[in-house]
Amino acid sequence: MTQGSIVALVTPMFASGEIDWESLEALVEWHVSSGTVGIVPVGTTGESPTVSPEENCEIIRFVVEKTKGRMTVIAGTGANSTAEAIEFTAFAKVSGADACLLVTPYYNKPTQEGLVAHYSAIADAVDLPQVLYNVPGRTACDLLPETVARLAVLPQVVAIKEATGSLERAREIRQLCGETVAIYSGDDETSCDLMLDGAQGTISVTANVAPKTMAKMANAAVKGEATLARSLDAKLSGLHQTLFLESNPIPVKWALSYMDRIPSGIRLPLTGLSELHHNEVIAAMHQAGVLT
Repeated sequence: MTQGSIVALVTPMFASGEIDWESLEALVEWHVSSGTVGIVPVGTTGESPTVSPEENCEIIRFVVEKTKGRMTVIAGTGANSTAEAIEFTAFAKVSGADACLLVTPYYNKPTQEGLVAHYSAIADAVDLPQVLYNVPGRTACDLLPETVARLAVLPQVVAIKEATGSLERAREIRQLCGETVAIYSGDDETSCDLMLDGAQGTISVTANVAPKTMAKMANAAVKGEATLARSLDAKLSGLHQTLFLESNPIPVKWALSYMDRIPSGIRLPLTGLSELHHNEVIAAMHQAGVLT
């Protein structure tokens, strides 16, 4: 599996809400040149809940085409409907994605048995590597380590994005699954420690704004170079915090717009970042060295 910094990519939009394809291509090129090793289109940060099914598929196809094999593409294909997740995953495979990111079904709160059945059904239907995604703070559904171990027997299940922010949770998954399932951090604030503790990388929101530093930090951390990794992570600490002052991706899209990387568009029910937080985000960008 890919090791290092993987960006949970935003979906650039105009003020009208229409997708800005030119800016999306520019972001792909920026990440290639910055050392980002992988890219996740239409995850939570890419506003998967508010893009249409047709847009979801087109964004995946577009990103695969523009990366041209220079980065690993892990397509966001999760849904709270198993049938819909299968459709998205099948499209990702046809489009040439390297893997898919499958968030636990949200809102309908399946049991652990339901989660096993959900991921197994997708694996049966589509032969594409799966990265499970556990973020109970957003989904109201916790994919427990014992359930991950049950799913690890499926050849399609190769990794998990663990976003609880708990080092102990990641250790428990590793103890139960060994090297069968790669672990990626889904929590920027604890990602450095998680990688130093054995995780293969991070699927990062912060990488949208500071891709070069995030890539260097992740590379150092997965190699066990703790002093360098923590020094770089200290520069990013402000972003790790301020990019979550309001619901993701509100702050990160505002930051990228402030940097003139993307327009200011975001889709309802999300709205632009409150002016109350602007100076905090700007200060964090200065700390990270992305503003001079």
